[in-house]
Amino acid sequence: MITSIRELRSATKQIISAVNRGDAVLITNRGRPCAKIVPLAKSKEQRGQDPLFGVWKDNKEVRSVRGYIGNLRKSRYAR
Repeated sequence: MITSIRELRSATKQIISAVNRGDAVLITNRGRPCAKIVPLAKSKEQRGQDPLFGVWKDNKEVRSVRGYIGNLRKSRYAR
């Protein structure tokens, strides 16, 4: 399915319904593709096929992903 940004604003519910049915939706801005909405994986097996799934698992420098990310973000909020 292909739709414009304007249609996305006015028919969001119908577009999300199409995605929930399994359709991918290509969003265009002034006739040029700018984004794609795709359905999420439905099972753990499908998520495991994603090459980024578990990317932190074998990283020995990171004990806690939340802690690691929190430390990265600390400098943003320090004054």
